[in-house]
Amino acid sequence: MTDKTVELQLPADKSLIIVDDDKSFLTRLGRALELRGFEVRMASSVAEGRDLIRKQAPAFAVVDMRLEDGNGLDVIEELSRARPEARVVVLTGYGNIATAVSAVKLGAVDYLSKPADADDVCNALLALADHKAQPPENPMSADRVRWEHIQRVFELCERNVSETARRLNMHRRTLQRILAKRAPK
Repeated sequence: MTDKTVELQLPADKSLIIVDDDKSFLTRLGRALELRGFEVRMASSVAEGRDLIRKQAPAFAVVDMRLEDGNGLDVIEELSRARPEARVVVLTGYGNIATAVSAVKLGAVDYLSKPADADDVCNALLALADHKAQPPENPMSADRVRWEHIQRVFELCERNVSETARRLNMHRRTLQRILAKRAPK
C-alpha cells in the first residue's frame, strides 16, 4: 500500500459490490480492490446492482451516481434496506451538494469525485466513524467544478442550450462558448 493509504484492517466480511457504467473503470477498480483484500462483485447498471444486493447484500459498496438506466441512489436505497450497516462510497463525475446530502441520508459514508484512485476508495470504505478524511492530493480547480456543474445541468436539461442558460441565469451565447471549450484541468 502507498503511504497515503490509511493502515486499516479488513473486517471478516469483505464482500463488496461496485456499480459503475464505465466498464474499463469498473474493471480496473474491481481488480485494485481485490488486490486490497475485498471479495468483489461488479455491476454496470442499477438493475444489475439491485440484483446483486438481493442475492447477497454486501458489507461494502462503491456506487457511481449517474448510471445509464437510472440513479445510483436507487442502488444505495436497496442496500440500506437489505443491510443497513453496509458502508457505501459514492463516486461521481458530476458532484453537487443535493446529491451528496441525499447519498449520506441513505447511508453513504463518503462521496468522492472521479477520478478517484483505489487507495482513496479503500480509505473511505474502511475509515473509522471518528476519523477525519484527508484532503485530496489534487482537488478539482474552481474552474473545473464550475464546468462540471454546467455540464450536469446541461445533461439534466436534455442538452437543451436555451433551457440550460435559463436555469443557470446566463446568456445563451455565453453558455454556448463555455460548452464549445474543453474541460479545464
